Amino acid sequence: MEIKVNFLDKLRLEAKFDDFTVIADQPIRYKGDGSAPGPFDYFLASSALCAAYFVKLYCNTRNISTENIRLSQNNIVDPENRYQQTFKIQVELPADIEEADRRGILRSIERCTVKKVVQQGPEFVIEEVESLDADAQSLLTLKPEAGVSTHILGKDLPLEQTIANMSGLLAELGIKIEIASWRNIIPNVWSLHIRDAHSPMCFTNGKGATKESALASALGEYIERISNNHFYAGSYWGEDIANAEFVHYPNERWFKPGRGDKLPKEILDAYCLGIYNADGELRASHLVDTNSGNAERGICSLPYVRQSDGEVVYFPSNLVENLFVSNGMSAGNTLPEAQVQCLSEIFERAVKREILEGEICLPDVPQEVLAKYPGIVAGIQGLEEQGFPVLVKDASLGGVYPVMCVTLMNPRTGGVFASFGAHPSFEVALERSLTELLQGRSFEGLNDLPQPTFESNAVTEPNNFVEHFIDSSGIVSWRFFSAKPHYEFVEWDFSSQGDHANAEEAATLFAILEDMGKEAYVAVYDQLGATACRILVPGYSEVYPVEDLIWDNTNKALLFRADILNLHRLDDEALAALLDRLENNELDEYSDIATLIGIDFDENTVWGQLTVLELKLLIHLALQQFEEAHELVGAFLQYNDNSVERGLFYQALNVVLEVELDEELALEDYETNFRRMFGNERMDAAIGSITGSVRFFGLTPTSMKLEGLDRHQRLLDSYRKLHKARARFAQAAAAA
Repeated sequence: MEIKVNFLDKLRLEAKFDDFTVIADQPIRYKGDGSAPGPFDYFLASSALCAAYFVKLYCNTRNISTENIRLSQNNIVDPENRYQQTFKIQVELPADIEEADRRGILRSIERCTVKKVVQQGPEFVIEEVESLDADAQSLLTLKPEAGVSTHILGKDLPLEQTIANMSGLLAELGIKIEIASWRNIIPNVWSLHIRDAHSPMCFTNGKGATKESALASALGEYIERISNNHFYAGSYWGEDIANAEFVHYPNERWFKPGRGDKLPKEILDAYCLGIYNADGELRASHLVDTNSGNAERGICSLPYVRQSDGEVVYFPSNLVENLFVSNGMSAGNTLPEAQVQCLSEIFERAVKREILEGEICLPDVPQEVLAKYPGIVAGIQGLEEQGFPVLVKDASLGGVYPVMCVTLMNPRTGGVFASFGAHPSFEVALERSLTELLQGRSFEGLNDLPQPTFESNAVTEPNNFVEHFIDSSGIVSWRFFSAKPHYEFVEWDFSSQGDHANAEEAATLFAILEDMGKEAYVAVYDQLGATACRILVPGYSEVYPVEDLIWDNTNKALLFRADILNLHRLDDEALAALLDRLENNELDEYSDIATLIGIDFDENTVWGQLTVLELKLLIHLALQQFEEAHELVGAFLQYNDNSVERGLFYQALNVVLEVELDEELALEDYETNFRRMFGNERMDAAIGSITGSVRFFGLTPTSMKLEGLDRHQRLLDSYRKLHKARARFAQAAAAA
């Protein structure tokens, strides 16, 4: 984690990381003002808090109340050496906690991350750099041994070279990558979380049988996602980029709508129109891209090559973003390697959907077949030794598709997790199923899995597949666990050998789609110096329903973005019009404004937690519509999961509104005790919201210029690095 420190007045310091700011000072005896804890005090508190976190985690997973558990830490200083200290952590437990859990709680503290890092002894590297922002040297700690070359199935270069190439490319782009966490809780299953130190909203997870393969996976996914602009999907990119020579890619084209908002004739082809406009309801306005919001410019469209005949077809960027999310994108050492990964992912998701929604029971993989892969067997045994039964299934549906499945059961909670993996190689697909199962998960995390059901509607509901797509946490049917499989086991193999293995495997996977009557469309993105691509299979690889283009399109942001960002400047007429749009566009009242308008607000601010309901409430207040506001305050207090401070403000506002709306009550009769209950500052805000002296309490003014939105600006900083690299690429190509 990157922590940037600013020097304030006197001895005060300000540390900024993620969305947080921490102030440190020194005691008065050390010439400070004593206005905040000192740096060492924070360090001491961190170990106590970390210990308490693991106690809380242990108790939560076992439904043990922490109400009467007390924990303290004291540091005992050696009089001969003040740097030699003993941290004594003491825990007071209620009498009704069983002995096994008492031991478990004490053992849980041993897992404290701060404690383990201190005991291991961190290494400090102190250096001078010309510019903190310009220094983008990799923060990756994994240093492969010189001369070592590790080859794995499916990769055209050794892992060591792949890691070096990808980390070097990211550093050249000015992206400082840091490893946030590693996990290796069972043999031969590694995962890690990496992120941009400056813009931690840009992150990926990697998985593999070794730490090197997991790192290569994470870096590859990171490059895949910047190449396809996935980190920035749904976000507003600002006026400068919206009016730049290009917004997404140098080869994009913009097409004007036809008369009556008809689709431009230049976009899509007959095959795609038959899928996306089957009922003739799709309009050009549905396809304006969310990122620029530049409807006057037209529809931003990206070129894809139709696999069947090599023709170029233009897909609106909005359509791709809305329906496909991250499905079918990949980066690789070579284009065929990336294509194999894209197509494997498409088959994995589509076959998974068919199996889960069809409540298909899959055949078990025989033990004699599993025995061929001892590393995978060791990982499975590691799970079963922890009390998690594991089922290994052939998901090829009779040898048709290169897909495998590993399913975990949790007898402690009754939950299950069906993990799928795909690749032309049976072994690689099986390994991916297992590593996907534990990617970023601890054993405690397996206690949150949903329970199976015989209710078919719950399994086939579209959002269940979305949950499976995001993190495989959707619901699985009990019929999936029947002893009577719908298919016979097949020990399939779609792989090839030799120097052109990936090219041959890609051709094999494309041929499966062709046999299914599916068209595939390919876009190659190499402007950043890496090889990445995206493959779309209309009517097959979408994650969200096609109807979302009309009924739940992300570009509904355009109806609200400018007015919400200019909220403090709107007159009553404009506020009333905004309120009308909020009430008449079938929005979920508890959905957040940040997602609605594509702005990455700091989550710790009122803006960051603002919902549609609360915004409507504040507009009613500004318009002096107190009855409507009072009704929404009641809904907010009953259902909204906001901060304690925000809830207390609305409690104060609620009683002030009740007095205001009751002709027999007078505020001056109650104000004194209201202030004793809620405090002067909170009551000033509540009363001011009624009198009109306070408008949109808690929301700092902003505008379409995005001033004051530090978190969103850091996201845009990340995108601008890519935009500049693509511009350089386009200039070089034009000059060649």
